[in-house]
Amino acid sequence: MNRVHPQPPVALTIAGSDSGGGAGIQADLHTFAAHGVHGTSVLTAVTAQNTRGVSAAEAVSAGLVRAQLDAVLGDFPVAAAKTGMLGGAELLELVAEYGAADRLPNLVVDPVMVTTTGDSLYAGDPAVYLGGLGPFATVLTPNLVEAQLLLGRAIASVDDMREAARALATYGPRAVLVKGGHLDGREAAVDVLWSDGQMLDLAAPRVATRNDHGTGCTLASAIAARLALGHPLPQAVAGAKVYVTEALKAAADWHLGTGPGPVHHHHGRKSAAI
Repeated sequence: MNRVHPQPPVALTIAGSDSGGGAGIQADLHTFAAHGVHGTSVLTAVTAQNTRGVSAAEAVSAGLVRAQLDAVLGDFPVAAAKTGMLGGAELLELVAEYGAADRLPNLVVDPVMVTTTGDSLYAGDPAVYLGGLGPFATVLTPNLVEAQLLLGRAIASVDDMREAARALATYGPRAVLVKGGHLDGREAAVDVLWSDGQMLDLAAPRVATRNDHGTGCTLASAIAARLALGHPLPQAVAGAKVYVTEALKAAADWHLGTGPGPVHHHHGRKSAAI
């Protein structure tokens, strides 16, 4: 008797390519796969990138981005989506159009604007970013630098992060996760989650490693994967943070490249070759 295997849920990433494989589309697809979710993708930009930084980048045309969106959404039962690098206002408006048409369920918006090495990845007004995608976001996931750019104010403490989450929530997202990994002087990495009017602090031990490239992409795609699997929103966010913490620990001693390397997306699995 043939056994019928259940099919995996489908998640969609709308983001740029990282030729070094640690962030962007590559990190998202690794993360989806690690969660047992089928990953689909819409490429918004191609970057020449490694662990030392971005040396070149070129946006994909709006017409081709639209064609990719229509191809995926017209055929796959996408259960969750996430955005990463959009590059500028034209692609932002295009993605917002699909959000307004309810074609991007469980949308996790990672407002990728600048890399950890200081390279700019978004040429546009941050206020337009919030107004464009905020109303359609299930979760908005800025780090401290991105939250400061979006709000035009300094964020120097956990209390500031809570106020930033409340302020960002006024733009329409159901939940806002302000990530505190860049907050100095703390033993724990504290993220602040505002969800449906409730504030929650999510803390994890800070991992001593230089290999933190792509953690923002990985966290956002882990949230999307868990939403696609049917996890309630707060649990999806908390579980994604645990997943990223373990991915950081598992790659702490890696030496892939001469700069900040990737996390271990598949830390829960052993290679079939071992």
